[in-house]
Amino acid sequence: MENASKIQEGAVGDREIIVTRIVHAPRERVWKAFATAEALAHWWGPNGFTITTSAFEFREGGEWVFVMHGPDGRDYPNRIRFMRLVKPSRMEHEHGGDGDRVVFDAVITLDDLGDTTRVTLHSTFRIASERDLVVKEYGAIEGGKQTLARLDEYLKQ
Repeated sequence: MENASKIQEGAVGDREIIVTRIVHAPRERVWKAFATAEALAHWWGPNGFTITTSAFEFREGGEWVFVMHGPDGRDYPNRIRFMRLVKPSRMEHEHGGDGDRVVFDAVITLDDLGDTTRVTLHSTFRIASERDLVVKEYGAIEGGKQTLARLDEYLKQ
């Protein structure tokens, strides 16, 4: 099994972002933290963010429509369409859609490490400038790290 320290993180290549963290829960429990809007409301997003979900269908072809509320009072509408779900190890989704400034494909993998799980968020953008925009304007790399830290804290409860 690949050592977590050997995984390249941050802005990778010219169109990708990869963020990884080992969380302190078995893989099945981590999967459940992604599988309901109620669970996601406890941890999704960077520090200081909350979310409001208006639609959530955790199935292939289903959508998650939500607003991220920033600590500065700004709202960030989001739409995720679940493309492929392989319980309990892999989720593939399209983030954004028609009319959105940035659209990217994401793969979330959950690697079983026994009592812990390695969670990897791998986002691939259509063009390099879109990846660069979310890194610079939205702090996507640090935000991803904070999101996974919040997931870990949620799972410790």
